[in-house]
Amino acid sequence: MTGDRRPIDTRPARDDRRSSGIAATRPLDVRAAIEARRSIKRFTARPVDRSAIESLLDAAVHAPNHRLTEPWRFYVLGPRARRRYGEALGARKAKRVEDAAAAAAVLEKVASEHEALPAMIAVAIHVADDPEVEREDYAAAMMAVQNLALAALALGLGTHIKTGGVMDDPAARAAAGVAAGERIVAIVNVGEPEDEPPPKPRTPASEKTVWVE
Repeated sequence: MTGDRRPIDTRPARDDRRSSGIAATRPLDVRAAIEARRSIKRFTARPVDRSAIESLLDAAVHAPNHRLTEPWRFYVLGPRARRRYGEALGARKAKRVEDAAAAAAVLEKVASEHEALPAMIAVAIHVADDPEVEREDYAAAMMAVQNLALAALALGLGTHIKTGGVMDDPAARAAAGVAAGERIVAIVNVGEPEDEPPPKPRTPASEKTVWVE
């Protein structure tokens, strides 16, 4: 399947397809989707078509947002933009490598990996003047990211949500095309999973819950 470069089929699933887990292409109930979500680090080469990405973004904007600020902005990066973003990240990683040739290899590896991604979305917010509103908008944008990740499961897609200091790097911002007055809050890689990683253990909610009377 890795060499199959047909766009992802977003039509309703046939009965003979798997009905649970990451590879499911029929709708999951909310609880099943939450528990099935994984951070996917390896994708097949199969491209994700525009209609699938638009479907994910339409799900994202239904996230709750205080005062209906709708703070989110979405930047869908094509191959050249993905490579430029990878170069910005690779340059940061390369600084930790003393040998010049090895550092150049690190930069090229990261850039190539990003260029090869099936799809990559930069999620940004408009930076509000009021610090309280900015905090609320950040929370809303991350809920939008969760919506996007769960909606991806219904299309048989996986996601990897990335954050970090690189999002404030001028070269990374330029690669993503974000406007002045906006900041990137997450990068979401999207594609058909090459494999399904096992679930990671989670601490039961009961161990982190206090019932207050």
